Amino acid sequence: MIKLQKSLTYKFNDVALLKLALTHRSVSNNNNERLEFLGDSVLGAIISRELFHRFPKIDEGQLSRLRSHLVRGQTLAKLAKTIDLSDFLILGQGELKSGGFRRESIQADTLEAIIGAIFIDSDYLTTNQVVLTLYKALLDEANPEDSLKDFKTQLQEFLQKRGSILPSYELLKTTGQDHNAVFYVGCTLGEEGLSVEKNAKSIKRAEQACAESLLERLKQ
Repeated sequence: MIKLQKSLTYKFNDVALLKLALTHRSVSNNNNERLEFLGDSVLGAIISRELFHRFPKIDEGQLSRLRSHLVRGQTLAKLAKTIDLSDFLILGQGELKSGGFRRESIQADTLEAIIGAIFIDSDYLTTNQVVLTLYKALLDEANPEDSLKDFKTQLQEFLQKRGSILPSYELLKTTGQDHNAVFYVGCTLGEEGLSVEKNAKSIKRAEQACAESLLERLKQ
């Protein structure tokens, strides 16, 4: 866990808190869900405050959309990959066999739990510094205008400009119980010969993740 702490630019006083933050509910009842709840709130407050100061001329609606983009599951999963978080996940046998360490929703939830753990282990100012360091590149690239349209809309408009057929979304499968279900969605661009599969805690989020991934590939 030393490597993970270096990547986070934070050394825990109580390493047991970090271990708990990495422990998925498939292991036991003593898991990271409470820390995830706390981390979600702390992250939202930190990002809200930073956007408020960075963009003094945009309105509440734009701030809200931009924040939503930055704290959503797909963004958190991307950040989790930059610190190789999947290498440190503590999962139950079922999740290990099903490849849970690769699941974006688990990585995103775990990163929120780690933020909650840092908050408990230190204070708000320290957590603020860790989060802003982790988010530096995303915040520097943040454009309020991009937040006005979701990724499905952006992908549709991009394809329309090229005269291409619009994307096709399909729900492939659903796993887990109703209150903790994970939805797997596939999206295909027939003319472009591209397809992608993403998962999230709602069909809408999974579709948005597919659209974002395809949009990035088309713009490369």
